[in-house]
Amino acid sequence: MTPVPTPQHCPSPRELDDLELLTTGALTPIRAFNEPGSPISLTLPADVLEAASAAGEVELVDPEGLPLARVTIPGGEVTSLTHAQYGPFRQHYLSPAQTHARYAGRTFVPVVDALTDHQLAQLREAGPVVLLALVGTGTPDLSPVALIRATLAGARHVPDAAVVAVPLASHGDAAIDHELGLAVTTTYAGGDRVLGLTEGGRLPDDIAAIVAADQPAPDEQGLVLFFTGLSGSGKSTLARALMDRVLEQGRRTVTSLDGDVVRRNLSAGLTFSAEDRETNIRRIGWVAAEISRHGGLAICSPIAPFDRTRQQVRQMVEEAGGAFFLVHVATPLEECERRDRKGLYAKARRGEIPEFTGISSPYDEPTDADVRVDTTGRSIEEALDDVLGVLRDEGYLDLTGSTQESASAPSPAAPAPAPAPAPEDEGPLKVLFVCTANICRSPFMELVARRIAGPDAQLQFASAGTHGFRDHPMDDVMAGTLPEHGVDGPGSFTSRPLTSDLVREADLVLTAEAAHRSFILDDHPADFRKVFTLGQFADAVRGADPALSGRDLLAAIGQRRGSADATLDVDDPYRQGPAAAQTAARHIEGLLRVVVDALTGSRKITP
Repeated sequence: MTPVPTPQHCPSPRELDDLELLTTGALTPIRAFNEPGSPISLTLPADVLEAASAAGEVELVDPEGLPLARVTIPGGEVTSLTHAQYGPFRQHYLSPAQTHARYAGRTFVPVVDALTDHQLAQLREAGPVVLLALVGTGTPDLSPVALIRATLAGARHVPDAAVVAVPLASHGDAAIDHELGLAVTTTYAGGDRVLGLTEGGRLPDDIAAIVAADQPAPDEQGLVLFFTGLSGSGKSTLARALMDRVLEQGRRTVTSLDGDVVRRNLSAGLTFSAEDRETNIRRIGWVAAEISRHGGLAICSPIAPFDRTRQQVRQMVEEAGGAFFLVHVATPLEECERRDRKGLYAKARRGEIPEFTGISSPYDEPTDADVRVDTTGRSIEEALDDVLGVLRDEGYLDLTGSTQESASAPSPAAPAPAPAPAPEDEGPLKVLFVCTANICRSPFMELVARRIAGPDAQLQFASAGTHGFRDHPMDDVMAGTLPEHGVDGPGSFTSRPLTSDLVREADLVLTAEAAHRSFILDDHPADFRKVFTLGQFADAVRGADPALSGRDLLAAIGQRRGSADATLDVDDPYRQGPAAAQTAARHIEGLLRVVVDALTGSRKITP
């Protein structure tokens, strides 16, 4: 690791020592944009340039609108209006004039990386030194804050060493960055000696700790898993399956940013125009980047059709110090249309849905995906294995040994031990049903489950909504289906929102949709062994030991559970008419009979 004056070029110590002889030319202090030989240019949009030319100047402001400098047009002369008021290590950001006033006569040393013990020995022989930490976008290896922290730590190893932070972003051009770095270095030195350090050595322990914190190993780094693909490609299903694996392993916190869920919460009010879709993706990206900044794991599964927006998300994540892992679920359009249960593609082809991705709006296929998955004719587990293999090989996550069946299922040669009997004082088993508003599907589940179980069953049923109303009656249309299913009516039922206390008190939480399950697990990831979709739990019951019931059954399914596949969801019949309500009611009762009979131990056992 060699301290150099620019991110893109590594000049020799002789090059830097030669700066003592330079007093004129391109390396003299720069006082204006666009002057001959200047490596700095200011490019303005055409309309801004026209207005600025008429006014004779343009004002530069920070992101909050605070004026920073005024630039003459033409001429490019810069007049400072203020200085930065905030930021980490602000006291170390000095102008060349302030640096001259404080440190004239010292040796100046540009630094863009952590100092080794060999380089610190060189500094101790150089006499009083000023370490110029050249920070900014494009600085290699360390983040700007970490570079200053590491340089301050290095200064504590050297007698009479000062640290000055110099904002110097990379311009992406090696020649320009080299010339600009030399100009900035000699400007700050102001005629004093400039020293370039040679390579070699190891990092002292205190500096190494700063580097390790700023550059964690891939399996400790914040990570954004970004699934992109056409509607119906299977990206949300794969994302949910991956989230289940992460929760089962229990080593990382995880947040799901599913496209539909985000639109209901973070992006409510946005349309499906190209502009609003990009805004939605940028919002997802910003939240995901913040999660990665703090070492978390975010799983995103929007369509994200435009490459430019995906690149913006990648940049946000990487600037936050996280890793961006792109999964292209490349299921062909024909297969996506074949799977379309909601008829969206047909509506788009009839022109009823404008700007529909893949039909009337383009999809930019990624050329930078970390893994490409085609789910055609494959199971969820087979497709997920493609993703898990690359995640393991890249060092981010190793989930390949924690499949839902192999993680906890006993081997054929070793029968599973009999579950321990439940303590007698545990009381009735509490089952909580969850849908969106708690006025349609979940109250039907609660009332019909109570009827199926009967008055003597050691079961208690309740319901709530992820976005539930408070004290609203059951939907009239759905309530109208109750008599056909053995319930006179909703009685005194009123709705309520889901709370953490309700989740904590429940022994089993059954949701109408996989999205509801994800919503709950976002806030209660440790409860993944007791939160299922109703269809998922019924599917798991069919494969469980028929002799198990009650808490023994819950324990067995909690250890070995199926996937929360969206195809097992109970479709929302709200405001879809009586026929949709009847369909949902029949679907729910069929699942409840499987579940309730198993919990009560009353299902038939085939010899």
